[in-house]
Amino acid sequence: MSTNGNEKRVKVLILGSGPAGLSAALYAARAELAPVVLTGIQIGGQAALTHVIENYPGFPTGVGGAELGELFQKQAENFGAKVEFDMAHEVDLSQHPFKVTTDGGEYKADTLILSTGANPTHLEVPGEVELTGRGVSYCATCDGWFFKDKKVVIVGGGDSAVEEGLFITRYASSVTLIHRRDELRASPVLQKRAKEHPKMNFIWDTVITEVVGSSKVESLKLKNLKTGAESTFETDGLFIFIGHVPNTQMFRGQLEMSDLGYVIVNDKMETSVQGVFAAGEIADPHFRQVVTSAGMGAAAAIQATRFLEASTIPFGNPA
Repeated sequence: MSTNGNEKRVKVLILGSGPAGLSAALYAARAELAPVVLTGIQIGGQAALTHVIENYPGFPTGVGGAELGELFQKQAENFGAKVEFDMAHEVDLSQHPFKVTTDGGEYKADTLILSTGANPTHLEVPGEVELTGRGVSYCATCDGWFFKDKKVVIVGGGDSAVEEGLFITRYASSVTLIHRRDELRASPVLQKRAKEHPKMNFIWDTVITEVVGSSKVESLKLKNLKTGAESTFETDGLFIFIGHVPNTQMFRGQLEMSDLGYVIVNDKMETSVQGVFAAGEIADPHFRQVVTSAGMGAAAAIQATRFLEASTIPFGNPA
């Protein structure tokens, strides 16, 4: 990394420090590209907020989300990656090297790997934040196993809510789907499967107004939108699937994106701008798993390495 005043020039700049970003850092560091990772708000990304991750290979008894993030970081740093506790708030992809303005200064990057992730949409009700990881979850694949023989509630009405609800039926004793309307938005095939499943139940025209519990979820306060009637529903877990919002605001108008705001990449993690790559949940509306994000990050770094090898722009020249 070369420095000119408050401006820093790097070969590989990675935005985001979740599994995708730190895996990209590891691969770029091993290629001796001295990558710099800007952590953003949360080192380790959304995965770091997960109490236990049991489906990441190599940890037969599971691993804490924060611990896994620390291990990712140490491994990348061991090979020369630099992790900066800094946040980007403006990106200019119209010229090369790319300009990234952060809280701490300005970077000029020969390549960019975008791994800023996506955030699940929250209900924004009392108790939700406090009980996240203690019965409130946004990932059935991650946490469904913890609810063996327990009562679970799903919130949402789209494909993801119904798919995740059906997934949890393999563990839970009952799955109750609560939806604010009187019909689902999910595909007819999924609706049929859910309505015919013996463990699936439905509460229509209803919203959750509060998640109740001390050390774990104990019950939900409900309100019927048509009658105004309020009630309490006992449950062991609450899974919220009302959408995800990719963290792509900085790149709008500069990169090709889907209707839902995800960055569009090809099978080499290349975006619509040469030298800019994207990995993890910023470009993945489907899987949203630690292992798939890590794989995408590795692929992005390998392709960034190839881009730099083929580039005729010498590293370190003034912009």
